[in-house]
Amino acid sequence: MQRRALLTALPLAPWLAADVQAQSAFPSRPLRYIVPVAAGGGSDLIGRTVTERWSRQLGQVFVVDNLGGGGGAIACQTTAKAPADGYTLLQGYVATHGTSPATRSKLPYDALKDFTPVGMIGATPNVLVVNAGLPVQTLAQFVDYLRRNPGKVSYGSAGQGSLTHLTMELFKQASDSFAVHIPYRGIAPAFNDLLGGQTQAMCPGLAAALPHLRSGRVRALAVTGTARHPLLKEVPTLVESGYAGFDAVQWYGVVGPAGLPAPVLKTLNDSLNAVLTGPDLRERLAAEAVEPQAMTPEAFAAFIRRDIARWTQIARARKIDLDT
Repeated sequence: MQRRALLTALPLAPWLAADVQAQSAFPSRPLRYIVPVAAGGGSDLIGRTVTERWSRQLGQVFVVDNLGGGGGAIACQTTAKAPADGYTLLQGYVATHGTSPATRSKLPYDALKDFTPVGMIGATPNVLVVNAGLPVQTLAQFVDYLRRNPGKVSYGSAGQGSLTHLTMELFKQASDSFAVHIPYRGIAPAFNDLLGGQTQAMCPGLAAALPHLRSGRVRALAVTGTARHPLLKEVPTLVESGYAGFDAVQWYGVVGPAGLPAPVLKTLNDSLNAVLTGPDLRERLAAEAVEPQAMTPEAFAAFIRRDIARWTQIARARKIDLDT
């Protein structure tokens, strides 16, 4: 008993004291924020917009590091292998932590086990659009047109296994209809052929679709998500149109390496959520049609699991595996 009391009274070992002090003082140096795409795109804009405000919240600089390549795999592997101290974070999104785990059986990282979810940033819906020359005005008319013209309608996507691909495959399954898939190397060339009439339909993210919707060259029939989007108040959701399972959206969030210490995780989540409530951030993200959506780490982890499960189910049903 005397020995136990003596040990209890002793000061913390130097290495343990240093660790406790480092965690309590977090962050005490700049943070690395990895964006898994090249600079200049929508994801990059979101990352820089958020970290600019986040750095003021935490009192430390965020160094944005664009690591494109491998469909986000390089950025994910780099983050997963970093020390779990909170100083390396990844802007995970629907491709890295949703559709890729569902469509690639040989993915070089585990989207669930290799990361600590920090929090959601926000999301934007996908919108089902058709060429303005297609003789349909509503979702019901489009489904009827597909059924009356089997094999004569084609839809474009940003590539095999992309969200634009899987969303349309889910729609084909849910509506018991058929359209030919034409994959492209990105959303821009896919839109070029949609506008030119080489394809007739697509389900891109809202930000990419808005300029073409405003020009009148494409027509919106429905959006994904649980509620109508403020920018397209007249366009119904697929869910309200009778298609269950279309609450999926194109989302962005923050993850770190597996095993982030609880105090560090709390600091990161609390400060990120404080940033997301700022009115100037909402206005800035509106350029990408992204609605901020604060979450706890636990809620974000559950969100990622559901998204992977959703797209894994449709990928298996439609026999989509990019590694076979």
